Amino acid sequence: MTTGFADPTMTKTTLTGLAALAAVLALPVAASAQSLGAAGTLPNTFDRPAQSHAPVQNPPLAAPEAGPAAPSDPARVAAAETALKATIAAMQAGTPNYDAMTPDLAAKVREQAATVTPLIQGFGTLNGLSHVGTQNGAELFLVMFANAPTQWIINLTPEGKINALLFRPAPAAPAT
Repeated sequence: MTTGFADPTMTKTTLTGLAALAAVLALPVAASAQSLGAAGTLPNTFDRPAQSHAPVQNPPLAAPEAGPAAPSDPARVAAAETALKATIAAMQAGTPNYDAMTPDLAAKVREQAATVTPLIQGFGTLNGLSHVGTQNGAELFLVMFANAPTQWIINLTPEGKINALLFRPAPAAPAT
């Protein structure tokens, strides 16, 4: 299953990886992406979150695949982290905060809420998150839930509104 949100002012493509579950393709992040594989390869946490009963031990994660990135601005990272935590909490509660989003993003999230909200709720309790870098101007976070490790990309406008949001399964670390 591929679910996406898109700002009509930006190029719409899909991202590489295990398969994007929800994407806001409002940034150049999407412009450099490639096609995804079939969503049938996703783990049950993403396919059927209601059937996930026991917490899983999260595997070690690989570093995100990204080209050279500019150093992150600590104030920008802090604002993105605060917005991401609030967005995840609101979506897990079933009440996305559309006022925190640009109008175009809010419209796309409303369209997909019936699909995306149960997925995010199925991830379980938020165990923690860490900033792993800046990718094409957006902040990339590793977000660990009780039932799923995920990657999230978020971007804020200069006014502090969320104009891009993506989440997908976190890639597993390569075997050593």
